[in-house]
Amino acid sequence: MARKESADNADTANPGRLKQIALTYKMTRRADSKVGLVVAGVGIVTFGVFLAIGFLIDHPVYLGILGFLLAFLAMAIVFGRRAERAAFGQMEGQPGAAAAVLENVGRGWTTTPAIAMNRNQDVVHRAIGKAGIVLVAEGNPNRLKTLLAAEKKKMARIVVDVPVHDIMVGNGEGQVPLKKLRTTMLKLPRVLSGPQVTAASDRLRAMGDLMSNMPLPKGPMPGRGMRGPRQ
Repeated sequence: MARKESADNADTANPGRLKQIALTYKMTRRADSKVGLVVAGVGIVTFGVFLAIGFLIDHPVYLGILGFLLAFLAMAIVFGRRAERAAFGQMEGQPGAAAAVLENVGRGWTTTPAIAMNRNQDVVHRAIGKAGIVLVAEGNPNRLKTLLAAEKKKMARIVVDVPVHDIMVGNGEGQVPLKKLRTTMLKLPRVLSGPQVTAASDRLRAMGDLMSNMPLPKGPMPGRGMRGPRQ
């Protein structure tokens, strides 16, 4: 009975994965019309090279099987990279794009989106991990300088012993492109221990942030409730 249930779960999981791959391909193809040709070309060339080597050394079956497996792997890698590039291309310039990237930086990071914002929708997000506190800003560079300065001053009063980094997302001078944000954060030196990160996070949570302190708007609430920032 248990085997049957596990088999049924596997059967239902496979269509889900295939559907996800198909949706990812469609999304990527809208931004990258050549993705299918490129991925197929990589697979054919990889398989062809190994098969040719197999005939040269008189082991076409063995090298053919190996080439097929490596061709599939190469296709998956190339497709993944182009899909990621297409996703970043569609996100770039959208409000909250940096927050979406921060949520997927990896384990060990706690993200709080929109800790500061102005009427022009320039926004600062906060992430804390073993590298310290990272303030990530997106919007107009000139206006963001004021927001970042105010937040860094606030951090200095509450978490004196924790380093504070600031990153401005964009494609201008001194800015970090959205697609490189995760890599940039992961390259920051780790200077805090786990307990230090927890203590700093607790102090920041006690401080509160813009989203939890702002007054509720008047009038009817929207259909989907607004979620508070995650710590």
